Amino acid sequence: MEEKIAIKTEFIKLDALLKFAGICETGGIAKETVLNGEVLVNGEVCTMRGKKIRPGDVVSVTGAATLRIESAMT
Repeated sequence: MEEKIAIKTEFIKLDALLKFAGICETGGIAKETVLNGEVLVNGEVCTMRGKKIRPGDVVSVTGAATLRIESAMT
């Protein structure tokens, strides 16, 4: 399932995105999810929880959703 997520800033950090999108309930769970290699950013495994995610990026979480990041800035 692909979901579009609009952000109002230039970027959002990966762990914050997982919380914002409702994939992870807490920051601790988001951190573990990323460090366990369960997150793909643009098709590649990413273990950097502070990675800057920008509009146009696609984030996939194993067993969860695929998020397409869009800009909500006008």
